[in-house]
Amino acid sequence: MRLCVSELTTNALLHGVPPGREMSVVLALDNGLLRVEVRDSGDGEPEVRRLTADECTGRGLWVVREIADDFGVIDHVVGKTVWAEFKLPTIRLDGASSSG
Repeated sequence: MRLCVSELTTNALLHGVPPGREMSVVLALDNGLLRVEVRDSGDGEPEVRRLTADECTGRGLWVVREIADDFGVIDHVVGKTVWAEFKLPTIRLDGASSSG
């Protein structure tokens, strides 16, 4: 999850926040589902790129898509929100964990 938050935030800073504008990061937990939202004010549509072995960059959204349980983009009049969701293991009262 930390890697996904880092990737989404880094993408927003590098590609989605024009000088003088802001970005935001929101983490929301609801019924065992953690949602990460990174909103920026830039234009452009993030996309998962087809990977080649010799490229040094461009894997961030691919990593997010592979790790997260769900992932997407919400367009706004100005900017967009890139989000990822993670199902968290539940903790039972006896201390054991389960996946759902």
